[in-house]
Amino acid sequence: MNIIIKDLDHIREAAREFVQHIGNHTVFAFYGKMGAGKTTFVKAVCEELGVEDVITSPTFAIINEYAVGHWPLASSPEPTAIYHFDFYRIKKLEEVYDMGYEDYFYSGALCFIEWPELIEEILPDDAVRVSITEQEDGSRTVAF
Repeated sequence: MNIIIKDLDHIREAAREFVQHIGNHTVFAFYGKMGAGKTTFVKAVCEELGVEDVITSPTFAIINEYAVGHWPLASSPEPTAIYHFDFYRIKKLEEVYDMGYEDYFYSGALCFIEWPELIEEILPDDAVRVSITEQEDGSRTVAF
């Protein structure tokens, strides 16, 4: 599926559409170049899920945790939390082992992962791969 984000004024609409397609999936791996809009899109998705905390990039913390404000999908179980990862600064896979990634990825909570290329070999088989690509006109395509 492809979702087009025309500009920042339309990102919430795109996030709402993305949320409608989450289904029973919990782990989402966001691929895209630096500046493609991964963090901005994850922030919009979290806002659509009712997160009231300040949503920031976990670049330095590696992981941020947010409470789910509301769950709009009656057809799938409500997650207990949202974990937002940014593995950009990971130098060795052992760092991810040391942080206990399994406790997050297999918790039933939503996991939004930026820079999953760096941990590809430990992503769950059912992780949804989401690609964000900037187009020549400045719009973004979110493909999953």
